[in-house]
Amino acid sequence: MRSMIRISFRQSMLAGLLLIAALLGWATLRSWLLLEYSIAQSRLTSDYALQLNDTMQELSQSTIDLERTVRQFIVLKDTVLLARFDANAHRCLAAVSRLRQIPRLASEAPINDWTTALSDLSGQLRNAESPEALQATLDRLNEINGTIDRKNRQWIDEQYASIRTKLQQNRVQMAGSIITSFVGAFIVALLMSRWLTRPVEKLEASIARLGEGCFHDPIEVRGPADLRRIGHRLDWLRQRLDELETGREQTLRHVSHELKTPLTALREGIALLEEEVVGSLDDSQKEVVDILQHNILILQRHIENLLRLNALALETRHLNRQPVVLTELLSSVAADRELHAQSRQVNIICQAPESSCLLDAEKLRVVLDNLLSNAIDFSPSGGNIYLDAKIEGGILRIVCADQGPGVALEDYERIFEPFVQGKRTAPAARRGSGVGLSIARELITAMDGQIRLLPNDGHTPGAAFEISLPK
Repeated sequence: MRSMIRISFRQSMLAGLLLIAALLGWATLRSWLLLEYSIAQSRLTSDYALQLNDTMQELSQSTIDLERTVRQFIVLKDTVLLARFDANAHRCLAAVSRLRQIPRLASEAPINDWTTALSDLSGQLRNAESPEALQATLDRLNEINGTIDRKNRQWIDEQYASIRTKLQQNRVQMAGSIITSFVGAFIVALLMSRWLTRPVEKLEASIARLGEGCFHDPIEVRGPADLRRIGHRLDWLRQRLDELETGREQTLRHVSHELKTPLTALREGIALLEEEVVGSLDDSQKEVVDILQHNILILQRHIENLLRLNALALETRHLNRQPVVLTELLSSVAADRELHAQSRQVNIICQAPESSCLLDAEKLRVVLDNLLSNAIDFSPSGGNIYLDAKIEGGILRIVCADQGPGVALEDYERIFEPFVQGKRTAPAARRGSGVGLSIARELITAMDGQIRLLPNDGHTPGAAFEISLPK
């Protein structure tokens, strides 16, 4: 396994493809060899069958000529006929010799009987045996011929049956080879896929963790050498990002601390001026002190919001999704703002289905609280705020609508930007710094959702914000 790690991704792919090609090639070659063997055996058996048929025809014809010569000699007693008999006997023996050359021929014993009968016939003919004895020997030759022919045909049938059996066996072997090669190729492909995809999945998971801000877990990728190198570079990037993130947080804390220290001194100095500890102030000087006090409070809120946004950036990387009952969530958010609503004499009306969704309840609660706080501040006394939730096509939609002055048209595009407050003022005094909607958008985006300001038709007062989240 250690030696395999040293090869690259490309070499692993090439080795896997070559191994698969070798398996399939082996199956193809073995099937081709089996087929060639079957064809050769079939051709050889056909040649033997043709040779048998030709030889048996020649032997039968020669036997007929032999019998004719014997009958003529019995009648004519001519010695010339003996020479013709010997010539016919020689042709018969040549045919028998060709029969003996065919391997595994089943008619070996009848052939021996045939040569014996021919020898007996030749001796009887030269010893001038009786016609009855010669006829009996001729009948025995014809009977042996029939036996040889039957056994030869039986041998041919057996050879063809053997070929059919062998073809069936070869077909089974070919099918087994093909199935084995395909199964082996599939196993090789599966192993190579696991060998190559595991480090890729590891890289994807590591990149996802980096995107979520998890910089503490080392990244170690096992597999081909080039993917291991990518893993090393990714781990270097993790360390670098961890250093940058740590430096950013430290810088922000230091800057906030450095700003808060002189800011505290300024607030104490202005408090001393406001209390006239260093001497009495005229009206114009008191007005200047009030302006300084007001702006210092604004500056302090901005610094606190910067710290809050920094904490939020870390928060959005970690989601805790759990089943949440929508009616309970909306009722809980409305209950937290009950005193605020009573102070403004505003009614909060919640409506949601009796179903649950897989959500990060804490982050969604922060978003809804920001929307509800703005809606209460901007609603007129005695007005209504509608907090409605519904599920459409697997999407959870929550709308928070009020009856206030709404959002100016020129603020539509920038209302979700940090520290942006709309041009239209609330009926009651507010201390907001314009980061609530920005925080809401960051949290909703972290939950793979969207938040938007619904367009106003001009006839219905107020502003309506819609949250869309996957159920």
